[in-house]
Amino acid sequence: MLPVGVESKAEASNCPIRSVLSNVTGKWRMIIVLALEDGPMRFGEIKRCIGDVTQRVLTENLRGLQRDGYLTRTVNPGPPVAVSYGLTPLGEGLVATLKPLIYWSNDQMDAVKAARLDYDRAQRDQ
Repeated sequence: MLPVGVESKAEASNCPIRSVLSNVTGKWRMIIVLALEDGPMRFGEIKRCIGDVTQRVLTENLRGLQRDGYLTRTVNPGPPVAVSYGLTPLGEGLVATLKPLIYWSNDQMDAVKAARLDYDRAQRDQ
């Protein structure tokens, strides 16, 4: 088994598995990284691509991904000034790792929906 168990909060904060996974598996971060798979995009393009993310949440997640080294922020002085975000080699490696999970998720959606319905029915019948 992978070393995911810890005995203290301090030990948890030093766990590489928890540290990395907690930063890349958030709802928006995986989607942002996947959106950048085909090349750099400006902020507005990313927001339109994702659709239902707020500007504040997108900004926070872009900063977090940049801080962890998954993407770069490039400022083109213009005029007009244009800022774009692109994957680093680390980010490209993350995308390559995430894609099998994304494909698996898509393929399993019918089974997950059926399991949810079964569970909900069983909960109602109790």
